[in-house]
Amino acid sequence: MLFPKRLWSGIADGSVTLAFRRWEQPRARPGARHRTPAGVVEIESVKAVDPAKITDAAARRAGAADADEIRAILARRTGTHYRIAFHYAGADPRIELRGAAGMSDSAWADLAAELERIDRATRRGAWTIPTLELIRDRPEVAAADLAAAVGRERLPFKADVRRLKELGLTESLRPGYRLSPRGAGLLDYLSRRATSSPSGRGRSAARG
Repeated sequence: MLFPKRLWSGIADGSVTLAFRRWEQPRARPGARHRTPAGVVEIESVKAVDPAKITDAAARRAGAADADEIRAILARRTGTHYRIAFHYAGADPRIELRGAAGMSDSAWADLAAELERIDRATRRGAWTIPTLELIRDRPEVAAADLAAAVGRERLPFKADVRRLKELGLTESLRPGYRLSPRGAGLLDYLSRRATSSPSGRGRSAARG
């Protein structure tokens, strides 16, 4: 679920616990957890609602001034009106993961092996480390431009970067991306491993 920036602090402090949406089909389900810029929220209930019965008190729990503000926003969309109750379930675990730059060499080796497994599962071959290197070398460059630089379509490229983000290796910016401390640490480890290997060569071009 998407929330405007003005609601992030309210979600984190527990003062925003409702959302009203207009969907053709429900896009949330009770028990599901969603990552947001404010942190993780857990859905408690999803119920169809008559917009005329939305109260001012409920609207304030959704971060609005009153029910009329909610109804005006919903009027811009089509579909069934839904009332979604949720609670803040904690910080996004990827934030802590992204900062994990001081790992042991054995932990870095395990992470590198995980990326190798991801690479082997695709037909086009190794892409994880080259993508990290591309982001390292071209931070804050729009995804479309990065994709074009390596002959990829924008949406598949963004999907790949999301996989790296799930591992805490990249951070999204506007525009583009940057390496997290964890991502930079991985490339540094691979560079050190390549330098110390008997052949003087390591995986990919992690030569930075």
